[in-house]
Amino acid sequence: MRTVYALTVTGILLLLPGPGQALRPGECEVCVSFLSRFYESLKENDVTFTPNAVEKELHKSCDAAKGKENRFCYYIGATSDAATKITNEVSKPLSHHIPVEKICEKLKKKDSQICELKHDKQIDLSTVDLKKLRVKELKKILDDWGETCKGFCAEKSDYIRKINEQMPKYAPNAANARTDL
Repeated sequence: MRTVYALTVTGILLLLPGPGQALRPGECEVCVSFLSRFYESLKENDVTFTPNAVEKELHKSCDAAKGKENRFCYYIGATSDAATKITNEVSKPLSHHIPVEKICEKLKKKDSQICELKHDKQIDLSTVDLKKLRVKELKKILDDWGETCKGFCAEKSDYIRKINEQMPKYAPNAANARTDL
């Protein structure tokens, strides 16, 4: 009886993913997307693939990063206010052309928060009813555009008006597709 139980437990444990296995699809979303774009930019700009050069470019990219990508940069220590620094866990493997998925796997072992970052869902401005969005979502749209509505936005309708005014500038295709403007 004990043998059957032990074999059953062993079989179940073999089926569970272990800590050294590959990332599941969609896991470490921000890490993989940011590092993939970063690696491609290194190749496009003919950067010398040395750990120091890659780290220098990483800091430049992280200075321009916003939102979840900025948070990722903070976690790896590539921002000025970061408490820890594990940028060498990115720059050294990238300089040897290690796939970004493998780098993110290793980073996950160092700090699990890195793989918990997820991109915010994108709002389709050409079809969404702005009146049904929350003020927080309306503020995020303006923030993504680098616009603010401080001082003169007291009501939800003020945010909607500001988005409608700025949409031709920041999302011209969505502005052309809308009929309610």
